[in-house]
Amino acid sequence: MNEYRESLERVRKEIHRVIIGQEEVVDLVLLALLCEGHVLLEGVPGIGKTMLVRALAGSLSLSFARIQFTPDLMPADILGTSIVMQNNRGGFDLQFEEGPVFAHLVLADEINRASPKTQSALLEAMQERTVTIRGENHRLPGPFQVLATQNPLEMEGTYPLPEAQVDRFFFKILVDHPSEEELVEIIQSTSGPAVPSCRPVLSREELLALQKAVREVVVPPNVAGYAARLVLGTQPGEKATTAGVRQYVRYGAGPRGAQALVMAAKAQALSTGRLNAGVEDVQAVALPALRHRIGLNFDGQSEGVSIDLLLAEVIEKTPVEKGIPVELQEKKTTL
Repeated sequence: MNEYRESLERVRKEIHRVIIGQEEVVDLVLLALLCEGHVLLEGVPGIGKTMLVRALAGSLSLSFARIQFTPDLMPADILGTSIVMQNNRGGFDLQFEEGPVFAHLVLADEINRASPKTQSALLEAMQERTVTIRGENHRLPGPFQVLATQNPLEMEGTYPLPEAQVDRFFFKILVDHPSEEELVEIIQSTSGPAVPSCRPVLSREELLALQKAVREVVVPPNVAGYAARLVLGTQPGEKATTAGVRQYVRYGAGPRGAQALVMAAKAQALSTGRLNAGVEDVQAVALPALRHRIGLNFDGQSEGVSIDLLLAEVIEKTPVEKGIPVELQEKKTTL
């Protein structure tokens, strides 16, 4: 356990040599990496989303590829294509040339700038970890993680990701502006003669061992039940959901959201030195694991309802113990 925590701390410190502040964002990205999950980073331009991914890749002994998504990008530019090659017999054969998706860490920069046809090229890779070209199946290297960035403000020339693809992301992480102190430190560290960079501090074998250890973390039945009730609480058709969800939500999280919630809780427990996940671990990762799996209806969109506030209400109202209201549980705890 100490070795696992030391390994994570080495990577965290190495990333913070380049990334100033953003502790929560870095921690969530590492949790997703431990769970072999993909990450959608959302924030305005110029706050370090791409630099964060590059810092993560620099601190790991893994292959890295960056794909700049543009309106004219084609699926073959991501997956690869078959090319005609002359063989030793004087004839010609088709040979598959791998695209940039065949890397351990793939940065999909400004993913919402590409057309839906190109965005969908990542669907199979993100879910099955394979690429099918001309009926032939090609397995991607392991571990494999897609880290995508998008700007939520600029809508001209962009294509919103479809719900099926958004649901394939393990976390949706909101990247905020740095504070005044962090901004001063960023200016000083990047305007000097030496530009900070990361060096590999974690091997592929060590990362695979960490990912295996996450799956061995125990999730008690009551914790799994609480996670299930949280997910069901995001669905407007459930009787036990909140008034806000019934009024403003069109669809809620599904089984994939529940799986992400429990796996993230396992990684959260491991990162704090525990071999069993608790209710507090589920609550700590609920927002990034579920916020992108909830769709607002017309009323919610027109009134600008915050999904995070709706989720906070669901977390507050969902009972930890099945069949016992939250108010009675609070009184029991006080006694």
